[in-house]
Amino acid sequence: MTRFAANLSTMFNEVPFIERFLLAANAGFKGIEYLFPYEESATELAALLKKYQLTQVLFNMPAGEWSSGDRGIACLPGREKAFAEGVDKALEYALALDCKQIHAMAGKWDEKFTQDQQSVCYITNIQYAADVMAEYGINILIEPINTRDMPSYFLTTQNQAEALLKVIDRKNVFIQLDLYHCQIMEGNLLRTIERLWGKFSHIQIASVPERHEPDRGEVNYFWLFRQLDEMGYQGWIGCEYYPVGHTEEGLGWLRKAK
Repeated sequence: MTRFAANLSTMFNEVPFIERFLLAANAGFKGIEYLFPYEESATELAALLKKYQLTQVLFNMPAGEWSSGDRGIACLPGREKAFAEGVDKALEYALALDCKQIHAMAGKWDEKFTQDQQSVCYITNIQYAADVMAEYGINILIEPINTRDMPSYFLTTQNQAEALLKVIDRKNVFIQLDLYHCQIMEGNLLRTIERLWGKFSHIQIASVPERHEPDRGEVNYFWLFRQLDEMGYQGWIGCEYYPVGHTEEGLGWLRKAK
């Protein structure tokens, strides 16, 4: 049975963040994810998870100065100390929330450095994060993001991610397979899923091209859900989409998927 996690950064934005936990639970979600938890106390978030019987599936490590344009700092030489501090902060929240997956955003290409310098920096930082998290049974995820939504991002294709996994060489590093980004950059979704089987531990969905509910657009997600079930996928599917209107009014797809 496919397990869906509501993304509380993109869904239920009709109410303040703290109130979205209740709405997600009432809508039938058993898991949640979001971009960043750090503006809230880990204790309060843990209490919400317990109260509404929700599983914290995923969140991101600190990603630098988001308002200034940072989209992660893993590939940025000179910011290794900040990255390491972010690992510690993410671990603090992961332990409090019993979360077993952390996404480490890569960051953007910077012309001040060579591509080799940034690649080495990224690989070293991800290895460090993985080694810290391994002691606690936590996975580090890397996610290719399309160049239309996030120009100049370091990691953009599944092929690149697959090659990086081999060099990073850590058993607790996996791909975060966002099918929205994958469709835009590469397509061929089922064959990509088959090729990467065992190399990803989390899937995310949204319609293409508009990033709305998954029953819209050019991707037949219901067919893919059936394929994943038949293949024995045991992970979560994160719903990182922006509702067309009121979130709850657009959840007919969830009832159909179940």
